[in-house]
Amino acid sequence: MITRRLILAGAAALAMSSAASAQDWKAKYPELVFAVIPAENASGVTERWTPFVNYLSKELGTKVTLRIANDYAAVIEGQRSGNIQIASYGSASFARARLTGVKIDAFANDINADGSTGYYSVFFVKATSPYKSVQDLKGKNLGLVDPNSTSGNNVPRFELDKMGITDADTYFSKVVFTGSHENALLALSQGTVDVAANQWTSDDDSTLAQMLTKGMLKNADGTALKKDDFRIIHKSAPIINGPYAYNSDLPDDLKTAIAKAFQDAPTKDKAAFERLSDGQKKGFHPATTKDWDATIELIKFVDNLRKKKAS
Repeated sequence: MITRRLILAGAAALAMSSAASAQDWKAKYPELVFAVIPAENASGVTERWTPFVNYLSKELGTKVTLRIANDYAAVIEGQRSGNIQIASYGSASFARARLTGVKIDAFANDINADGSTGYYSVFFVKATSPYKSVQDLKGKNLGLVDPNSTSGNNVPRFELDKMGITDADTYFSKVVFTGSHENALLALSQGTVDVAANQWTSDDDSTLAQMLTKGMLKNADGTALKKDDFRIIHKSAPIINGPYAYNSDLPDDLKTAIAKAFQDAPTKDKAAFERLSDGQKKGFHPATTKDWDATIELIKFVDNLRKKKAS
């Protein structure tokens, strides 16, 4: 006969087992490293992410350390070696990691303010420039972000190929990797490049919008640039927002705890979430690794372009 005493004993045993399991992974992982790529200057990244990382530490009951990586490649290699347990990826860099055998699983991505989970790659020019299309920019300088950037390199090259521009390095006078989305827009505003690739979700949700709010983009006389000082001359098809991913070999209960902490963040620590999202996001969408299968095909396409150029 199943009695109330047996049911309670079973529940207690299950609770003790779960607690023991949690203690097991906490002993193995007294510290979890969370890596992000700077889309802005390092101090801005630290200020944006530190409250959220502190929230994760509290929720998981173990220390979570923020690591600001130099580039996407550093995050990929950090997770490959196991020195990084959680990371924020762009879609292309996540696809690159998978293509090169890094054992990681996506568990979430951002939900935009309008409820969508995608964004665009765009080409920005200065509004005062005569350029109305990419075709007007032959022989000019192009600013890209990073070789593993989705909106800052891979999608732009795909879009250029659709226009018949199979070799950006010969079509433009110079192609410059600026290192970050902010740097690409700084290069455009300062005249170092004539057109810059960047990420854009809406007029109020983009690296450009963030930089304008901070007063980071200025004219030569020091006055602040405005939204109307920039013009989009090309916009890609929608791109899925990049994922947050953890190492595949983490214990299942730790993975579950990490995913839950992300999902709960907007309500459990509203201030930390809003600091992280700058008010441009509304939460985290549950995701699976297969959601980025199409991005892998994009990376393969860009790789083939590179091989054709080299041959």
